[in-house]
Amino acid sequence: MVSMLEGIRVVDFTRAMAGPFATMILGDFGAEIVKIEPLQGDETRLWGPPFAESESAYFLSINRNKMDISVDLHTKQGVEIASRLCKLADVVIENFRPGVMGSLGLDYASVAHLNPRVIYCSISGFGQSGILSAKPGYDIIALAESGLLAITGESNGKPVKFGVPVADMAAGMFAAFSISAALFRREKGGQGEKIDVSLFDTMMYWLTHQGQGFLSAGVEPARMGASHPSIAPYSSFRAKDDYFVMAAANDQLWRKFCEEFGIANLIDDPRFSTNPSRVRNRAELEALLDKIFSGYTLEMVIAKLERAGVPCARVQSVSSALKSEGVKQRGLIRNITSHRLRDLSLVFSPPKLLNSPAELRLPPPDLGEHTSAILQQIGYSAKEVQELFTTGVVKGK
Repeated sequence: MVSMLEGIRVVDFTRAMAGPFATMILGDFGAEIVKIEPLQGDETRLWGPPFAESESAYFLSINRNKMDISVDLHTKQGVEIASRLCKLADVVIENFRPGVMGSLGLDYASVAHLNPRVIYCSISGFGQSGILSAKPGYDIIALAESGLLAITGESNGKPVKFGVPVADMAAGMFAAFSISAALFRREKGGQGEKIDVSLFDTMMYWLTHQGQGFLSAGVEPARMGASHPSIAPYSSFRAKDDYFVMAAANDQLWRKFCEEFGIANLIDDPRFSTNPSRVRNRAELEALLDKIFSGYTLEMVIAKLERAGVPCARVQSVSSALKSEGVKQRGLIRNITSHRLRDLSLVFSPPKLLNSPAELRLPPPDLGEHTSAILQQIGYSAKEVQELFTTGVVKGK
């Protein structure tokens, strides 16, 4: 079975989350990823706890299916190694601040001169142009600048970020998609491409209906906890013993909910009879529902909601979600042997492709684990490889 991106070579200058997330996606579908790390390594190797023995769980989560070479790009010889790799690449991806790759002679213009058909993707906090382009960008910075942080959290609390770095991950997904689209276009027309993806642009795009509400109706979104600005009831609630969510997202579901819980008198109550009226009277509605749910255990509430056909779910812990039967049946956890971690479990690629599915081929690499092999692949002799190690230009094995 041929992998979707088999034969595609990717030179990966990225670190932290956004770039490695993008290249992991490409690697899962068969692309050959060469991760170039500085001599001290990707900073996420030290992001923890938690650690699995001495390995950062953060790094392990986003660096499978990659080969690794550790190079000092502040040396002439290191830049020469990187240039040779770029010359042979289908894709080059980097997430330094704008200008850094240019200072190394590894920007798009320089690489395209060596390799006109290259797909060159830059990921940054605020893009390669504009007044914010020089601003350092991390996930939480992009969330704040885009307005998304202002609408996340409880109405009477401070802004809160999501539990994982959504700006980084979303930018990584857009990068992977854009690279794949550019590769498809290149196959048809023979042209390379320059791609500029930013966390900020991505989060502005993710405002979706919240941003459109302001653009079209002048409504400033507000923090609402787990509630929905346009649908009610659609939120988290507490039974006697634990939390759950429910989504009565239309009037038919609202009717079924009321009938199941013995409150049919509310079906035609003008405060709650239609979704717009329920949204306008959300506080009163949710207070009423809180009182009703407090009389039931979680198991009883879930049973009644499911019987009525109202979408609902327990609020699972991360551990219970990972151990769930649904995860097992969907094959979302894969195991691979690593010489450092004998049995490494990883959350695997979500898309299910019939003819060219994602594959788990390589565990997350040691720093510089494939340095010698990669150098020999791009034309360095054994003697030259040894000299590069001796002079400290490269590191690893």
